[in-house]
Amino acid sequence: MDLILLLKALILGIVEGLTEFLPISSTGHLILAGDLLDFNDDRGKLFEIVIQSGAILAVVWEYRERIARVLTGLGRDHLANRLVLNLAIAFMPLAVLGLLFKKAIEAHLFKPVPVAIAFIVGAFVIIWAERREHRIRVETVDDMSPLDALKLGLAQAAALIPGTSRSGATIIGGLLFGLSRKAATEFSFFLAIPTLFAATAYNLYKERALLNADDLGMWAVGFVSAFVSAFLCVRWLLRYVSSHDFVPFAWYRIAFGIVVLATWHFGWVEWTAH
Repeated sequence: MDLILLLKALILGIVEGLTEFLPISSTGHLILAGDLLDFNDDRGKLFEIVIQSGAILAVVWEYRERIARVLTGLGRDHLANRLVLNLAIAFMPLAVLGLLFKKAIEAHLFKPVPVAIAFIVGAFVIIWAERREHRIRVETVDDMSPLDALKLGLAQAAALIPGTSRSGATIIGGLLFGLSRKAATEFSFFLAIPTLFAATAYNLYKERALLNADDLGMWAVGFVSAFVSAFLCVRWLLRYVSSHDFVPFAWYRIAFGIVVLATWHFGWVEWTAH
């Protein structure tokens, strides 16, 4: 196995794990990192999608006891039934819109410059949302109604635009819709499990011709590095949201987006976008 390729896999796995659950867009970071590493062909794009499963496994491990209670309580425990129903409802908007518009979005928006613009626009949405008065009516995930789940599902669908951030859309959407910061963050974690596992399975099937046994080392490095970095990030984020807002992430998004646009405008980096 090419050591350079393994190093690229390690870097992309760390980027995926650190950005998947923060409101800064893992897809956007992977597009930019893949462009810099010259690993943005079809094989690289499939790799970026599939290593998400490593990050999601970190959430499954972190919430393994809660997930086990939900699975064993299905059909008997109304809280378990409600959570599964809410996740199914919230999953549908992204699934339907993704199937309808995925090709068009990938053709026009999966490029560094559109991603940088989405970074900046999303940052101002976060700042606006955080400066509004928060009226909390849903304290925990167990208090959510199906209507709350539908609203968060529609918010998550905005993440079809790369650079928006799936977690950012659901967490900030949750704050706007009256969820507590903890409830919005935890539901975003839970919703990531069916959403990203489904995306991984779909892309593996669709791009199965690109799968090659010679890439197993690359896949393993990316998967493990995504799992470890995501696990650390999830633990940190759960502590962070207890006493902080998301404005610092907004400023990071603005700075990052400006750097990408500036390097593109002055020709300092040969981005693939026009």
